[in-house]
Amino acid sequence: MTSTPRKTMEDGMPGDPNREQAIERMIRVDHAGEYGAVRIYEGQLAVLGKSAKAPVIEHMVQQEREHLGTFDKLVADYRVRPTAMLPIWHVAGFALGAGTALLGERAAMACTVAVEEVIDEHYAGQVAKLGDEDGDLRHTFEKFRLEEVEHRDTGLEHGAEKAPGYEALTGLVKAGSRFAIWLSERV
Repeated sequence: MTSTPRKTMEDGMPGDPNREQAIERMIRVDHAGEYGAVRIYEGQLAVLGKSAKAPVIEHMVQQEREHLGTFDKLVADYRVRPTAMLPIWHVAGFALGAGTALLGERAAMACTVAVEEVIDEHYAGQVAKLGDEDGDLRHTFEKFRLEEVEHRDTGLEHGAEKAPGYEALTGLVKAGSRFAIWLSERV
């Protein structure tokens, strides 16, 4: 069986970012995403910090803090300008986490599922674009992608799909997450 060659950044169209620009965008958006994820879980903990779900959320936020620490270092190492949206994501992330937690533990888990499904797709797309010369970044992105999948699975195991209005809630959170990714890559 033959495998399809991976499409890398070098295979782009005219007007697409060059390899360096594409990596800068990846680091910028992933830094913003991990920052937002920390804020979402901090918002959930502000509401559910004394609930039975607190240890589950604490585990996820700790992994997100480790991801953010890695991206803080990558931003410095690659000399990438962070997104100008960080002050907005600071407030919006916390509000999303706290707001869904106020709707109940299952709604908070539904938020987790939605965000992590989008992030899984996002990281997978980045991993597919990185070439062999970007092996370290590709490995980091894939490791983090698998941890985000673990968070999604945790949300499902903790009743996310039983949240009232699950489909509408997750659809809204996914749309917002995709918009945040698009904006953070560019601004």
